[in-house]
Amino acid sequence: MESTNALTLLFTTLVLFLCFTTPIFSASSSSSSSVPKAYTNFIKTSCNSTTYPSLCNKSLSPYASSIKTNSLKLCYTALTLTIKAARNTSSMVSKLAKQKGITRIEAAAIKDCIANMQDSVYELKQSLQALSKLKGDDKEFQMANAKTWVSAAITDEDTCMDGFTGRKVNAAVKNKIKNGILVVMSLSSNALSLINKLEY
Repeated sequence: MESTNALTLLFTTLVLFLCFTTPIFSASSSSSSSVPKAYTNFIKTSCNSTTYPSLCNKSLSPYASSIKTNSLKLCYTALTLTIKAARNTSSMVSKLAKQKGITRIEAAAIKDCIANMQDSVYELKQSLQALSKLKGDDKEFQMANAKTWVSAAITDEDTCMDGFTGRKVNAAVKNKIKNGILVVMSLSSNALSLINKLEY
């Protein structure tokens, strides 16, 4: 559950702002007024068990008409949105690396971060693939894989941010990357929470 302290509230507000002012949710969605309340209530209830319920609900509610009350589709959608966010962040970091005036130290940190984010995208895609195999005979194995891959992605995202710790990096560059990574980490955390609750 979300903490009520001011720091967490500020963080959640920042994540929501970044999330909905960047074009990471480009998949088709329908107007909430045309979606049965049972579908939106299902998403809201499911999101209550995640690390960031507000972000979870606001990011997934536009897809209620396709998710309906299907927990597997909910996890699929959460992962798909996370992959889009990770790709966008990776692209943003890559563009920063090409800016004029980037120092050698900054370039090294950015290069490491790009590699981390590329790994994160790959791992999230592997998790998505594992979920697609849950109808087979090795459901427990595939579910364990799905969880492991998302956890690995979160580790890589965190490693990207750690790469800037203790290094002399331009504050604007560091904050832009950090804010982008925070969005991806929050979405990844929510996706993992939903997968952990998935019954198969």
